[in-house]
Amino acid sequence: MAEKKAAGDSISAPIQHEENAARPSQPIGFIRQVELVDRVKAYDPDADEDLLNRAYVYAMKAHGGQMRASGDPYFSHPLAVAAILTELRADPATVATALLHDVVEDTDATVDDIKKLFGDEVARLVDGVTKLSQIELKSEASKQAENFRKLVVAMADDVRVLLVKLADRLHNMRTLHHIPKPEKRQRIAHETMEIYAPLAGRIGVHKIREELEDISFRELSQDVHATISERLADLQTHSIGGVVELANVLREQLNKHGIKAQITSREKRPYSIWRKMTQKNVSFDELADIYAFRVLVDGIDDCYAALGVIHTNWRMIPTEFDDYISAPKPNNYRSIHTAVIGPPSSDGRRQRIEIQIRTFEMHDTAERGVAAHWQYKDPGDKSGTSVEIVARGQYDPYDTPRRLVEMFQTGEDPDEALQYAKLELFQDQVFCFTPKSRVIALPKGATPLDFAYAVHTDVGDQCIGAKINGVQRPLRTPLNTGDVVEILRSDNAPVPAEWESVAYTGKARSAIRRRIKKMQYDEHLALGRSIAESVFTGAHLEFSIKGVREGLKRLGKKSVDDVLVSIGRGDLAVNELVEAVYPGASLESSGEIRVASLREFKPRAAIAGLTPGVSVKMARCCTPLPGERIVGIRQGDGGVKVHTIYCETLAEEDPPQDRWLDLKWREHDDAATAFARLIATVRNGLGVLSEIAGVIARYGVSIANIRIVNRSKEFVDFILDVEVKDSRQFAQMLAGVRASPNVIHADRTGAGDHDEL
Repeated sequence: MAEKKAAGDSISAPIQHEENAARPSQPIGFIRQVELVDRVKAYDPDADEDLLNRAYVYAMKAHGGQMRASGDPYFSHPLAVAAILTELRADPATVATALLHDVVEDTDATVDDIKKLFGDEVARLVDGVTKLSQIELKSEASKQAENFRKLVVAMADDVRVLLVKLADRLHNMRTLHHIPKPEKRQRIAHETMEIYAPLAGRIGVHKIREELEDISFRELSQDVHATISERLADLQTHSIGGVVELANVLREQLNKHGIKAQITSREKRPYSIWRKMTQKNVSFDELADIYAFRVLVDGIDDCYAALGVIHTNWRMIPTEFDDYISAPKPNNYRSIHTAVIGPPSSDGRRQRIEIQIRTFEMHDTAERGVAAHWQYKDPGDKSGTSVEIVARGQYDPYDTPRRLVEMFQTGEDPDEALQYAKLELFQDQVFCFTPKSRVIALPKGATPLDFAYAVHTDVGDQCIGAKINGVQRPLRTPLNTGDVVEILRSDNAPVPAEWESVAYTGKARSAIRRRIKKMQYDEHLALGRSIAESVFTGAHLEFSIKGVREGLKRLGKKSVDDVLVSIGRGDLAVNELVEAVYPGASLESSGEIRVASLREFKPRAAIAGLTPGVSVKMARCCTPLPGERIVGIRQGDGGVKVHTIYCETLAEEDPPQDRWLDLKWREHDDAATAFARLIATVRNGLGVLSEIAGVIARYGVSIANIRIVNRSKEFVDFILDVEVKDSRQFAQMLAGVRASPNVIHADRTGAGDHDEL
């Protein structure tokens, strides 16, 4: 399969240029087995040569006569992927995985076959890459979020899965032109630009990231790509002499000051140029880093010494200076960036030139990213694992995968989590410090709340405020590079509803949402238990976990906590629980609120004027309370329904006077109790329902049932059935509820308008 020449091939001594992606790709040929092994052994003399040879032969035979859409043998693809990984100096297990990554998906081979022939490590890596490929084959554009979730979960387990996947995607992008349908090419290029290129950047594999971006850009914006490529070609024609001259002068000055350095030059890719033109709103001619020198030295002291020499000899551009040695990027990229006004070109124009200064070790990390953090073990180590990841300083190569995994595992909406992930991958960074000088990298626009969760989830959960550079500031204050942030903490920190809008990063928003959900769950659980215990006690019934557990099947719930949470949330009437635990003990099928059904209350003992033995029901429309003026209406079945004298429903029905009975509550009858209904509108916030329940309890009133009838982002409407001794107790309780600052409206109501409950 035709491939591009590797970025950075030398085209003009002593200057080294990065290849312009608009130029025709050059074939590298079908890499022979011995050549691939030699490539690996060149950087790892102790590499398992037998493993690589067996993987090469096995994959070649397994793919047999399979062909790609381009007409090339299919084996050319895994071979090209393996070759890309050798450029990153990947460990032998990763290179072997590249050779084998398609055999399980496209041939009769199984993961068990790979395990028997190549061991657990290679089998695990092949299985991870295979699963990702199967996801892509089955996916549609609408499933992108779920695909991405599975990708980050797989790569967090072993980031080498991502490396193989990135190399696989790079070779497929190099051959994208063989796909005949433009819309499919566009979809693949868009996905590459949105997901794979940023991921490559976050684990520091810049060579892959830049090529993925440029190929995608060429497909998505062909005209713009062509225009910038033409300007680059024209610039090289007119400026190459000045660039060579500057390189020679720079080399002489560094030698003069005793600084040993290797100097190379690179030409920026079209997409990088377009992105910077767009971000800075500048023209092509105003860019400072179309040409850039890399000055590679032995040590950090030499980096700063070289910087001094450069700024002494050429005028620097202050806005283009960045020191990523003292404040590394989150993928451990370290380098000093400066820009100077160079010598005039052949047409008299002075070219603005960027100069990057770094050590050889820093350059290795910048080129290979996470792959540069593999440390080969002693050949005598028989642990069975050939390679391990080594975190240098504060850099953790798994940091981005781990954050993204946490985001997807705790997020409720995969599409929303994908948007948060894109924010984390794309946004420019700000670098802030803890009081102990730990560097915390955050997307531009992040707040102290994001900072707290970036330090640790527990720090975010305990956050009550923040100091920025020693001054206490609001939590929604945007952070800037260099800020020292101190998080003020408390073990009982609240979670205001607006926190989710204050947070900017996906990790913080996900953690806040998870915490709010947990606190709401605990609140509903406690409230549901309180209501259930109150009702069972009032009905002289035993409330027990065992009894509730036995009623789970009838309620359609999986656990006791689910039942209690549903009651506390208002999704399940407590009377349904009573019926499930004690069939026949709850409200009658008519749905009338009847005191005797939940409590051993004999109306004859509390109401004067009744005929002994008569059936009595309390009217739902007005739910009369002891102490109120009442009237009885004889029913067709001989029973009596009790209304308040002011009941509007009674006035509308206007029954004949011969059916009326003059009734009244007996005075000082401690046995008398009744149900009343309270309707309230409260602010939608954590702890509000518990607060209202606490107010009601302070007046000695028991909650028999609760039902939420409307919930919005700001308010909650709910109905409470309460058991009171008389109208005076209800009035006092209602006044207490109305006095709560979170209550918008509260009033007594009958049940007639809410029969659906």
